[in-house]
Amino acid sequence: MAGLLRLATAGSVDDGKSSLIGRLLYDSKSIMEDQMRSIERASRSRGSDGLELALLTDGLRAEREQNITIDVAYRYFSTAKRKFIVADTPGHLQYTRNMVTGTSTADLSVVLVDARKGVLSQSRRHVAISSLLGIRQIVVAVNKMDLVGFSEEVFRGIERELRDFTDRLGVPRVEFIPISALLGDNVVERSANMGWYEGQPMLEFLEDVEIPERAVSGFRLPVQLVIRPHQDYRGFAGRVESGEIRVGDPVGVAISGLTSRVASIHVAGLPAQEVRAGQAALVELEHDIDASRGDMLVSPANPPARTDRFEAVVCWLGDRPLKTGRNYAILHTTRRVAVIVERLVSQIDVDTLEPRSANELNTNDLGRVVLRSASPLFVDPYDENPSTGSFVLVDPGTNATVAAGMIEQSFGNRVLGSEANRTISFAGTADEAHGLAKELRETYGHSVLVLDAVHAEAGRQAAAQGFVVLFTGGVVPGALVGDREDLWRTLRYSEGDGDGI
Repeated sequence: MAGLLRLATAGSVDDGKSSLIGRLLYDSKSIMEDQMRSIERASRSRGSDGLELALLTDGLRAEREQNITIDVAYRYFSTAKRKFIVADTPGHLQYTRNMVTGTSTADLSVVLVDARKGVLSQSRRHVAISSLLGIRQIVVAVNKMDLVGFSEEVFRGIERELRDFTDRLGVPRVEFIPISALLGDNVVERSANMGWYEGQPMLEFLEDVEIPERAVSGFRLPVQLVIRPHQDYRGFAGRVESGEIRVGDPVGVAISGLTSRVASIHVAGLPAQEVRAGQAALVELEHDIDASRGDMLVSPANPPARTDRFEAVVCWLGDRPLKTGRNYAILHTTRRVAVIVERLVSQIDVDTLEPRSANELNTNDLGRVVLRSASPLFVDPYDENPSTGSFVLVDPGTNATVAAGMIEQSFGNRVLGSEANRTISFAGTADEAHGLAKELRETYGHSVLVLDAVHAEAGRQAAAQGFVVLFTGGVVPGALVGDREDLWRTLRYSEGDGDGI
């Protein structure tokens, strides 16, 4: 089956991830002569009689000194059937953040298990992270079978234990393959030492496996840069994260909620009639709409959720623990916004997958949190759109990345550009309106303005930017009308279903 397969290796320390990739490259004849000579010299300098294939991916001096993988190493090779991009990710607990990075763009995850040690906590952790990152196909390579006498009993025991775990995770497809990366058994060629195994060797399986298509939402183009070579042209540059768009199609601008049509598209400097997911493009709209970096061009028929409060699963990477009430910066698509950890819902036990109560998350812990942002974000659930459903948290003091997160659900207004439920003709006095505005700000963090009804147009513009506007002194056409109790019920967050603004 043709196509490009992106795969990542994962597993505990010394399970043989780098050796497996080296064996795949070596046996598929994908190593250049100069690379081979370099690896031969490095192997001899380390006192090895044979060829240490792990050195093909472990390129850092610290990696070779300690025989561990620290950074993510990417290797590219191809066969007659398919092209491959392989990410060799670290197994050490300390470098879980690098494993998350390497696996986040993969179509398939290969988790190695040392046949001598069996299923370890780190093996379960990497399977769980792969699942949370949306990986729907996992290959469990039970390595070092030569060191357990190619025992079927050992292999089946590991298969039963880990399959029970993946079944609870709900991973649709899990394939178990017994291998010896050092000797090449069941890596490229079928092993004569394991006649009891009736499945495909590793490379044959990777060549034939169907590349999954992740379900994604509509058109999303986060704006990275606005191009204005002259006063008659305004182009929005960015990478299309999902969907496609053609000249003449309707398009929405997320922050303002305004819509227009595509006037022109340029890809790689040349005019184009359409642009698809994965392509960088410059899009011109028919109307002169204000937008800048951090905004997003979207499908008006299927917009993202506009929200300043959402629940997410995070892998905590910071040296300092996560605690509620602490402020961070969120990097989401092309936006950087201040956020606060409103609530730590639970920590996820990587051995049992059960939630458990916790007051903080420490390095490499997994947990569910509720975050509130200083201004609205435009998001999709991660399982619907990994690009707009993922984010990283940054410590604003050190600028260090402290978490990678996947959005599960948002609480807030899901109607793009609908200002009606954010403009309110208040049936009360101006003092009562200011009192309600204070409650909304202090209790739910809303950005609230109180304006006289004569300033209706200014209020609508503020509502388009995400403000809640209370009009006093008259009824404004198109705005909600109600007293304090009506509006409190409308505006408050429902703890049960997340409705409201």
